[in-house]
Amino acid sequence: MTGIIYRFVLVILTCICTLALATEDKFHFDEPAKNALFIELTKELRCPKCQNQNIADSDAMIAVDLKRKVYDLLKKDYDKQQVIDFMKQRYGDFVYYQPPVNSMTIWLWLLPALFIFVALVLLVMSRKRQVTEIDKAQLAKAQQMLERDE
Repeated sequence: MTGIIYRFVLVILTCICTLALATEDKFHFDEPAKNALFIELTKELRCPKCQNQNIADSDAMIAVDLKRKVYDLLKKDYDKQQVIDFMKQRYGDFVYYQPPVNSMTIWLWLLPALFIFVALVLLVMSRKRQVTEIDKAQLAKAQQMLERDE
């Protein structure tokens, strides 16, 4: 009886493994370079629906459409920059993980540096005030001790 159960489990596991191996890539290219470019682009383009997930990892319908469009553009011999420009024109700068530095995004780069600079200045100024106040208090205490000894 246990032999039948083991065989049944073995058949089920074999079927599951076969299904996992049977998954087929939907996008085929004749050239390996285009296939590599397709994989690279799908990892660099962001899904407009999913926050912070690329279209390669997303199962959203729009991500599937974007993958199909990237495939079509590469079939039409678009290069990497042309595909990125097409997607940016259609979906905005959000679709690309590397935002350009322009008048709208410059604050994303400058504000953290400005914040760190202001924090350091405030830290140095507060330390200088503390040192001065401590010195005056210690000086008064020392003066009292000297007066007692006399």
